[in-house]
Amino acid sequence: MADFQYGGSEEENAELRKLETELVDDPDNFETWEKLARAAETLEGGINRNSNPQAITTVRAVYDRFLAKFPLLFGYWKKYADLEFSITGTEAAEMVYERGIASISPSVDLWTNFCSFKAETSHDADVIRELFERGASSVGLDFLAHPFWDKYIEFEERIEAHDKIFGILARVIHIPMHQYARYFERYRQLAQTRPLAELAPTEILGRFRAELESASSDVPPGAKAEAEIERDLRLRVDSYHLEVFTNTQTETTKRWTFESEIKRPYFHVTELDEGQLTNWKNYLDFEEIEGAYDRIQFLYERALVTCAHYDEFWLRYARWMAAQSGKEEEVRIIYQRAAYLYAPIANPTVRLHYAYFEEMSGRVDVAKDIHSAILISLPNHVATITSLANLCRRHGGLEAAIEVYKTQLDSPECEMATKAALVAEWARLLWKIKGVPDDARMVFHENQQYYLDSRPFWGSYLMFEIEQPTSAATESIQYERIKQVISDVRSKSTLSVEAVKDLVQVYMSYLLERGTKDTAKEYMTLDREVHGPASVAFARTGGTAAAPLAPAEGHPASIPLMPTPNDPTAEQYAYYQQAAVNGTAGA
Repeated sequence: MADFQYGGSEEENAELRKLETELVDDPDNFETWEKLARAAETLEGGINRNSNPQAITTVRAVYDRFLAKFPLLFGYWKKYADLEFSITGTEAAEMVYERGIASISPSVDLWTNFCSFKAETSHDADVIRELFERGASSVGLDFLAHPFWDKYIEFEERIEAHDKIFGILARVIHIPMHQYARYFERYRQLAQTRPLAELAPTEILGRFRAELESASSDVPPGAKAEAEIERDLRLRVDSYHLEVFTNTQTETTKRWTFESEIKRPYFHVTELDEGQLTNWKNYLDFEEIEGAYDRIQFLYERALVTCAHYDEFWLRYARWMAAQSGKEEEVRIIYQRAAYLYAPIANPTVRLHYAYFEEMSGRVDVAKDIHSAILISLPNHVATITSLANLCRRHGGLEAAIEVYKTQLDSPECEMATKAALVAEWARLLWKIKGVPDDARMVFHENQQYYLDSRPFWGSYLMFEIEQPTSAATESIQYERIKQVISDVRSKSTLSVEAVKDLVQVYMSYLLERGTKDTAKEYMTLDREVHGPASVAFARTGGTAAAPLAPAEGHPASIPLMPTPNDPTAEQYAYYQQAAVNGTAGA
């Protein structure tokens, strides 16, 4: 990187190198990306068609990378298109605009800019109108779509296509939007000069004519002139238009509360506050109750510009679309957009749901590939490894699942904490699926020496023994097994004192729930040793009487007292512990 020339002065190149280095260390830093884009576009005092080719290559590369990472930044798509126009011309700028609207199709601003650019640089009215129609399909229903519709009407006015203007207004007056009233007023004025056939659908005009004829059935045939009939028809149509206005006004009012609460209608990397998220959810609830498919879909697309990094909205959109008939490919596209572009890789929930969708669709290999792709970025994500093992078990049997665990355990990227969790999952598979608890017990027993400092491992081991079904004949055997686990925890493990205390507490709850009349003494002894003052307590069976609670020899002080929040077994273990305390363990 040090020898790379960006096409600017030494000072400019040095600044770009500095920013590139910062992005290597922190590739998600939005402010650094913005600084890099500004630095690139101002090389040599501003990029244009006469700039150094290396500088032009640099600014293009920066914008391509920037917008690949943040594709919802409509303002930067506009800036990139302007740059390409100044460098190469119309065709290059249009290609950038096309990439932009493919990335952020619900953007009123980007569509308005693109259509304005097309209207200014093209002389073919049909081509321009075709682009406006594409824009109308993408953003015409937006509550704040008036800049787009104004630009469309302005274009038709410039070429004096009055029939087209009236046709646009005839569509707009039905759309609930912020400035609905002024469109209706103009439509009503133009309606006075337009042919009667353009003022309402043919079936409505036919119904009005039939009603008028029925009302004047006592008038001799031919007594009413055609001009009089048309005047009456126009009065009826005007009343019909007022009904349309009233309905649009009502629909606009319904949405006004939700729209007024949208404080950030565009994408940004900063998080939304809870009120904003709740408002989007409530707005979606409202439109789904209203039941208009086009409006519901468009609102989801709008919401997912602002809430692109919130997987709950992608999941909701996919679930809603899946409930519509014949929309399998649309559901797939939703998952793909979320997985490939927007949902953070650090939270693979959406990607796992995408895998389940493909499995449901019979594309098992694709589902496996999705899991593998997650593990490339998150090689120690236990939930994904477990999900892959279960997927392989469903379609290849128990041995296929075990092979997944063995492969991951042998991987040099697999961390010790992850291995401990995977061993526990492997044992659970043997117990729950194969139905051979002895095999599962052997996995725990043979691997405990490798995970002496792993709370998830020992928690899983303990709960495995506690949850084994028993009878009057086997209860004593099971009691000895559970007691042995606790003994190993206290004498062999290198867990923190607090972790040992928590596991012993689970065992004590087991004693109260399922112990015999003789276990009260053991319970009280443990209570004194674990919860008593330092002068009488000791945490491990290998300790000396009256020794204070302390970590085992060689136990690193840095071992966390609780499982990390990202460890999927932490929640599971918390559940097990609470279940034991509540007396529901093993139910």
